[in-house]
Amino acid sequence: MDAFDYADAQKAPSARRTVGLVWNILTILVLLLTLCVGVAFLVVFINPQVSFNPFKPPPTTPELPTPTPTIKSVFQLPPTWTPAPTLEPMATFTPKPTFTPYYSPTPYVPPSPTATQPTPENTTTPVPGGMSFVVQQGMPKAIANIYHLEVGCNWMGVAGRASSLNDAPVVGLFVQLGGTLEGRPYEKLSMTGTATQYGQSGFEFQLADHTIATKGTLWVQLLDQQNLPLSDRVYFDTFADCEKNLIIIYFQQVK
Repeated sequence: MDAFDYADAQKAPSARRTVGLVWNILTILVLLLTLCVGVAFLVVFINPQVSFNPFKPPPTTPELPTPTPTIKSVFQLPPTWTPAPTLEPMATFTPKPTFTPYYSPTPYVPPSPTATQPTPENTTTPVPGGMSFVVQQGMPKAIANIYHLEVGCNWMGVAGRASSLNDAPVVGLFVQLGGTLEGRPYEKLSMTGTATQYGQSGFEFQLADHTIATKGTLWVQLLDQQNLPLSDRVYFDTFADCEKNLIIIYFQQVK
């Protein structure tokens, strides 16, 4: 029987502890490696396109290039555009348009103002070769301002209307006012049918905000839509009189 070796008995527990420590370290490393592999599998499962995945599946929806709209200019010419030769246009005769005034199908009866409105009889006679419109007999006529009673004598003007061959109102003619007033040039433009208190084809010009006496320095004239005269210039006087601060001029068609 061998003698008991105390030194070997003391080394045996130390060797077992060393072997156990090694196995513990290996176990921890295996667990860590298993955890890393599990995390990697989870990341690949969530995002198969991750960079460390060696078996990336093909993309399900291919990315298409974003179209860029190209605005084509309407003035862009083709690369081989050649200008066509320009032909000199031939002179053509353009007939002068004729003016046809508007006539109301029914005669118009002017309203009765607060004062008596002058209604001269139509005694005009057609003048061969003359203008289409002439002034009715007894015109121009100076009366009191019966249409602007609120201003009374603080107003002076000229007004009237135009009638056709059958005494119907003619609407749409230009009425030009010209001349001088108190030494200064005076010019205005209106149209028949803009002052219906004088009739359906009435017109009106305010000359001043007070009465002024003049002698043949102002005139009115009818024009068509091409600014061609339909009547002669009708000169009239004005008066420094509150009972004569409205000048009435009626035009009558004669042809």
